[in-house]
Amino acid sequence: MKIGAPKEIIEGEARVAMTPESAAALQKLGHDCVIEAGAGKAAGFTDAAYKDAGVEVVKTAAALWKAADVVVKVRPPEPAELKRLRKDQLLISFFNPGENEAGLKAAAEKGASVIAMEMVPRISRAQKMDALSSMANIAGYRSVIEAAENFPRFFTGQVTAAGKVPPARILVVGAGVAGLAAIGTATSLGAIVYAFDVRPEVAEQIESMGAEFVFLEFEDDQDGAETGGYAKPSSPEFLAKQLEKFREMAPEMDVVITTALIPGRPAPKLWTRDMVEMMKPGSVIVDLAAERGGNCELTKADEKVVTRNGVTIIGYTDFPSRMAAQSSTLYANNIRHMISDLTPEKDGVIVHDMEDDVIRSATVAHAGEVTFPPPPLKVQAIASRKPAPAPEKTPEEIAAEEAAAQKKAGRQQVGLLVLGGLFMLLVGQYAPAAFMGHFIVFVLAVFVGFQVIWGVAHALHTPLMAVTNAISGIIIVGALLQIGSGSAVVVVLAAVSVLIATINIVGGFMVTRRMLQMFQKS
Repeated sequence: MKIGAPKEIIEGEARVAMTPESAAALQKLGHDCVIEAGAGKAAGFTDAAYKDAGVEVVKTAAALWKAADVVVKVRPPEPAELKRLRKDQLLISFFNPGENEAGLKAAAEKGASVIAMEMVPRISRAQKMDALSSMANIAGYRSVIEAAENFPRFFTGQVTAAGKVPPARILVVGAGVAGLAAIGTATSLGAIVYAFDVRPEVAEQIESMGAEFVFLEFEDDQDGAETGGYAKPSSPEFLAKQLEKFREMAPEMDVVITTALIPGRPAPKLWTRDMVEMMKPGSVIVDLAAERGGNCELTKADEKVVTRNGVTIIGYTDFPSRMAAQSSTLYANNIRHMISDLTPEKDGVIVHDMEDDVIRSATVAHAGEVTFPPPPLKVQAIASRKPAPAPEKTPEEIAAEEAAAQKKAGRQQVGLLVLGGLFMLLVGQYAPAAFMGHFIVFVLAVFVGFQVIWGVAHALHTPLMAVTNAISGIIIVGALLQIGSGSAVVVVLAAVSVLIATINIVGGFMVTRRMLQMFQKS
């Protein structure tokens, strides 16, 4: 098959769906590659670089659409591009199928197949093709860079001879892929970062990245997790409580980055006009949901506005395109992995397997029919229900379990004693009397010494220290049993053993105590 990438015709779009590196990988699958002249120029990939990678460069878009069996794009195709589709041709691109009924119908009438990259399901096997996450990762990073460019101070706190600079306080609303990327970037720049999300399970992820999770006290069990890897819409009561919390935080925040967006739905309004008016002059709001109306009431798509109180609101919708080289590299890799799955034998033959969950979910038009929306996945991406908590046990049940455990432990101890006694009798039948004396001392030392040390509370020593101290206890008990021997050599050795083992035990407890003090707040 011949894989072709045309030049994006949307004004300002700098990304390209094929890079020289991805083209080389596609050729290893048995495919040929073709690209329109100048398609990668804005992203830093020259036509010469493509030629060196074995890619055929054609002069016009018409020639490319005619030559390619599979067309790969970034932006959804324009009507003029849809007219160039032909029967049995495959288009892989962002497509916005939920709001592009005309495009779906046009592709189906042409008999072409369309794979929408935003429809790739968020399951483990499909992560390598998840273009939405790839682009969201870049958007989250770039949002912090844009905020830093427009913020009049450092992000990191500094104490210098010229004065003290407090660290910037940043609030990230939404801890999906973009939100987590923003958190990581902001913390690495030295800001104090707060983050909020309706899904409580992301609190640990937020805190592990050095940010503080904003908890919302709400009586109902509001869990915003939903299948598919996205948050679900909040209830009106929860949203009201959420806005109340944001209103409380607004005067203290220097930068607010909003990422709350559910595909196919308008962006929820989370940062209202009065919150903007509460913010300090010089503060910055970066709205990553501007393309869908924005999370901030004052956001204007593709514009940067400054309010009367000096707050800068950034509503750019092309954050990935502003880092075209990196975005193109990641997106081209997503495309490459998709084509790799479509080429199971690695022989250059595309097999559009509609029984494959990933391919079926992403396919929105095939064999002359519109196949959107896809059927539910056989395996859910994220469980929407939490496992039911185990019922609490009654005091009678707890007492019965404890009694059963004691009986079991007693039977085990009796069994071990019986086996030990039989073993001692067997040894006594054949071993000389001198050996038995020493052997009994050894057994007593092991048993008594181990029990004495192991009975100490575990909070007073680490498990490793407990074992070493138990061994030292065995040595002490054994030496004490031998210290009354008539031999001077044995007495000296026993005394030295007691001294050294005692030093080891006392030193072990002192070291453990010092370690515990390291974790105590002064």
